[in-house]
Amino acid sequence: MHTLRLAALALASGLTLLPLASNAQTAADEKGFTVLHLGQEVWSDYPGIEGIKIMVVEGNPKLAGPYVIRVKFAPGTMSMPHYHPEDRLVTVLKGTWWSGRGKTFQPSGTEPMQPGSFMKHPSREVHYDGAKDEEVILQIAGMGPSGTVFLKPDAPHVGSSR
Repeated sequence: MHTLRLAALALASGLTLLPLASNAQTAADEKGFTVLHLGQEVWSDYPGIEGIKIMVVEGNPKLAGPYVIRVKFAPGTMSMPHYHPEDRLVTVLKGTWWSGRGKTFQPSGTEPMQPGSFMKHPSREVHYDGAKDEEVILQIAGMGPSGTVFLKPDAPHVGSSR
């Protein structure tokens, strides 16, 4: 059995806007084209959640308008049940991402999503997700302002078997 590190921390209100994540090393050219090359990534730790890193690729998730972010899960790191106020369009870039739906955290019932897989997280629909045996990188697009609401914001970090 593999022990998972579970992550759950939010503000006392239960609402956490995305942290001020690092922007990728991109700059628009004179016509507005922006390019991110492999190796230009700049990751920030997700505050309060060990094993999750985040990077803003385009836009600002805290403001109204389109954004693109990347999220990196270390092996054995999963988020606790939560939802977002906006629809999110998720593409798996690296690793096998494990996604579950509903208010009850059940890592053994998650669906494996291989690189290239896509999932829409509808606004306000509860889910949990992360990595089991390998690093996972996701690319997520949406329309801000973005946020994350954990169902149990004060839940401690606990271990569970898959």
